[in-house]
Amino acid sequence: MPPDPIIYQRAARLTPPEARLWKCLKGGKVGGHWFRRQHPIGTYVLDFYCVEALLAVEVDGAVHDTPEQRDRDRRRTAWLNAQGIQVLRFPALSIRDNLDGVLAGILAALSGR
Repeated sequence: MPPDPIIYQRAARLTPPEARLWKCLKGGKVGGHWFRRQHPIGTYVLDFYCVEALLAVEVDGAVHDTPEQRDRDRRRTAWLNAQGIQVLRFPALSIRDNLDGVLAGILAALSGR
């Protein structure tokens, strides 16, 4: 079942941390790997997805700190892992405060795939 159309409308608008990370990921800027933004998989829309490496990169804002959202994130990650997709999750604050470290983590994950 494809994602609800309202999800696509929300996904079209990147948050400031997502927009900052997207500038660094698009066009093969990280080790020559190409990412898609707001890519649908199953009933989910991934923030960023590298098809060749089966790698999803998720930017988590404060809403992800609630117990309910953590449970949903765990189920989502488990489902994606079962599809062969590795999921990297980064707090939005780390995009602001440690972008180089985030990019190094993404590159390391890509190198291992």
